[in-house]
Amino acid sequence: MKKVFVGLSGGVDSAVAAHLLIQQGYHVECGFMRNWDASVNSDIAGNPTINDDLCPQEVDYMDALNVAKKLNVPLHRVDFVAEYWNDVFSVFVEQTKKGLTPNPDILCNKHIKFHAFVDYAKKHGFDYVATGHYARIVNVNGEAHLAKAVDHNKDQTYFLVQIPKEVLSMTLFPLGELVKDEVRRIALEQDFVVAKKKDSTGICFIGERHFKEFMTNYIPKKPGKIVDIETKKVLGEHHGVMFYTLGQRKGLNIGGDRGPWFVVWKHLKSNILIVAQEHHPYLKPTSATISRVNILSDSLSFPLECQAKFRYRQADQNVVLDVVEGQLVATFNQGIKAVTPGQEAVFYLNDICIGGGQVDEIFYQDLPLRNWVEKEIKDEI
Repeated sequence: MKKVFVGLSGGVDSAVAAHLLIQQGYHVECGFMRNWDASVNSDIAGNPTINDDLCPQEVDYMDALNVAKKLNVPLHRVDFVAEYWNDVFSVFVEQTKKGLTPNPDILCNKHIKFHAFVDYAKKHGFDYVATGHYARIVNVNGEAHLAKAVDHNKDQTYFLVQIPKEVLSMTLFPLGELVKDEVRRIALEQDFVVAKKKDSTGICFIGERHFKEFMTNYIPKKPGKIVDIETKKVLGEHHGVMFYTLGQRKGLNIGGDRGPWFVVWKHLKSNILIVAQEHHPYLKPTSATISRVNILSDSLSFPLECQAKFRYRQADQNVVLDVVEGQLVATFNQGIKAVTPGQEAVFYLNDICIGGGQVDEIFYQDLPLRNWVEKEIKDEI
C-alpha cells in the first residue's frame, strides 16, 4: 500500500482530497503546515503584527484536526515558520519595496508546500505528497507533466509553476478531474465540518486581511502625487507607489467625469503614481523579459509559439517565446493589459503547463516602457 502525505489546510478542498485518496486505497496521513507566528514575525517596530486570538491559522488547525479524526488518519502539525519568513514573506516584502508585484502564493508553493513539506514527507517514508489544488499530473512519453484541471475556472496551475520539476512524479492532485460543485457535494455527503466553509482568498497562510493596511506594518506609507500621463495634472494623492500595481483600477479614488483611470507606471524615485485612461497604448505592452525561469518540460525548443497567463484567471494569451542573449523573452504584438514586473508569466501548450518565470522588464514597441513614460513626464520627475 503506497503512503501519501496530504497537506490538510482546514479547508474543504484538502479534506475531500484526503478522502478520495483513502477511497482509492492509499495509506493516508495528513500534515498541517504552521507557517506564521505572531510572536516571531513582527513589524518594522518589532511588534507582533497579528493577534493570536484573531489569527485564522488556529481556526484552520482545529478544522483540520476535526477532518483528520473524521477520516481516522493521523495529523502531523509541521512547523515551517522560519522557512516561510525567510523564503516567502521576507522576499515578498523586499520585492514590494522595490516597486515589484510579487505573488506570495507562488513563493509559498515553491519553498514550503513543494520543498519543505516534500522533504518532511521523504524523511518520514512517504511515497507521494498530495494537496487540494485544482491541477493534474499527466504522463506524456514517460514524463510527468503539470496540466490544467478539468475545471478551468478553478485551475491553479498558475500558482504551481515554480514547483521543482522532479517533484511532479511524486505529487498527486486528487481534485484535478472534479469541478468545485462536486467537491462541495462530496464534503456534504461525508459530513465534514468544513463542507460549507468559504474558500480562502487572503495572503497564503496569513489570511484575509486588508492588504494595504497589513503591508504598512512592514513598509511605511509614503504619500505622493497621482499624475495623468496625458495632461500632466495632479489628480489625487496615493499612500505609497509600492502598494499599487500596473493596470490597477480600484482604490485610486480619483474618479471624475472622464471615465475610469488605470495605473500605467510607478516611478519610485520621484514617488509619483502615473495613471492613464483605458485607451492609452502604454497600458498594453508588447513584450517582456522573464527571469527566475522554471521549465517543466524537457522537450522545448525556441522560438516557441504558445499561450501565457500574466495573472490568475486571465484568458490564455498567444505569445512567442525566444531566448535572446541568454534571457527568455515573451513577445505579444497584440499588446496585453496589466503585464506587471514582479508578477508571474506562466506558459502553456494547450492544457500542459510548460513553465514560467517572473516578469522582469516590460516593453512597448521594442523599448522599455519606463523609457516611454519617463519621456512623457520628464518635467514632473
